[in-house]
Amino acid sequence: MTTSVLTAHEIDIEDIEYLRHGARPLLARLFKPRGTGPFPLVVEVHGGAWCRGTRLNNKVIHETLARSGVLVAAVDFRMPPDAAYPGSIADVNYAVRWFKSRAADFRSRPGRVGLLGTSSGGHIAMLVAMKPRDPRYAALPLTGTLATVDATVRCVVMGWPVIDPLGRYQHALGLKAEGDSHLADAVGNDHIQYWGTEAAMAEGSTTIALERGDPVETPPVLYLQGAQDTNHPRANLDRFVAGYRKAGGEVELHLYDGEKQQFIPQRPDSPAAIHALDRIVDFVQRRLR
Repeated sequence: MTTSVLTAHEIDIEDIEYLRHGARPLLARLFKPRGTGPFPLVVEVHGGAWCRGTRLNNKVIHETLARSGVLVAAVDFRMPPDAAYPGSIADVNYAVRWFKSRAADFRSRPGRVGLLGTSSGGHIAMLVAMKPRDPRYAALPLTGTLATVDATVRCVVMGWPVIDPLGRYQHALGLKAEGDSHLADAVGNDHIQYWGTEAAMAEGSTTIALERGDPVETPPVLYLQGAQDTNHPRANLDRFVAGYRKAGGEVELHLYDGEKQQFIPQRPDSPAAIHALDRIVDFVQRRLR
């Protein structure tokens, strides 16, 4: 299955408000296939080290999925200085519940919802999927007759995720000790702004949650990463994949030789990006039937 086969849908794009904190609205950009549906629905979580970025980050992924017949909701969420951990986790958890509760309004179904995220957004998506009912993350109440809808999803797509925040932080500190301060300074500032402490990084780590034996949901995962991505250490990837499979979860892993982080949005016409986009479409179409 390739994106060249699954590009039959014309799409419409619009922004809607899905949540409001005080006077500040949080928006979702919808990429809507034209047609009667019902369509699979993917909530997309952008990257940016938990501190930067917007719902506009991954347009090529959004449009590719939508043209294949998948409704994509790319969401904004709170970031520092507005909110640190676990604020963005709670916003994305709420977004999943909000879209599930209104799935019929968007020509979808609540049982056909997945998550997708890149970099720190991959971490957020995975944490929400693994712990959809955690009271810290499900703290924002839905209103109305569907208030009991939970944030469970059918699948998760991750591109170059910060799969273990503590492990990445320690990796950056190790590089700084060796004289390479570029990543260390960026990671250190962002991690401290968002997480505050190493204890919080460990608490919110999907990898460490598996190693602790926390009770988790294990929806099928598609994991995409460049083989030369030094910002997202391979050792952390290996630990997560081993732990997730041990917990009973299924992981489809694709590593791309010669590629670093963000190879899909930065070089969408490259062979690696084209292959990865095909894998995303194929995975979502299979898992959200």
